Amino acid sequence: MTNLKNHNYQNNANEFWDQIDRIILSSEVVIDRPKGSTHPRYPNSVYPLDYGYLKNSRSGDGGELDIWVGCAYDKGVAEILCTIDPLKRDVELKVLLNCSEEKIKTILDFHNMGSMQAILIRR
Repeated sequence: MTNLKNHNYQNNANEFWDQIDRIILSSEVVIDRPKGSTHPRYPNSVYPLDYGYLKNSRSGDGGELDIWVGCAYDKGVAEILCTIDPLKRDVELKVLLNCSEEKIKTILDFHNMGSMQAILIRR
């Protein structure tokens, strides 16, 4: 029974990542906050990488799916972040596209300041 459970879990995980890849491939990436820009409501918060969304997608908050874009072009989507902002009472997923390990750490540090927190989910 354990092998069957592990097999089903692995199939589900593979399908989850395959679906994310399909969404990425069929969506336009819109960078509305380029690297070095400041957050519109928090001017002390500077984006360390290009940040945007996937056009015509839908996220849990009603907006489009958020995406961080790095420069490791052959990596694809290997991680997502699950973020929580207790002040806004908001939980979101954010896709990390083409991000090196160094950039992943930078993104985690960006999201884990103040009251906001994030965890990394690896493929």
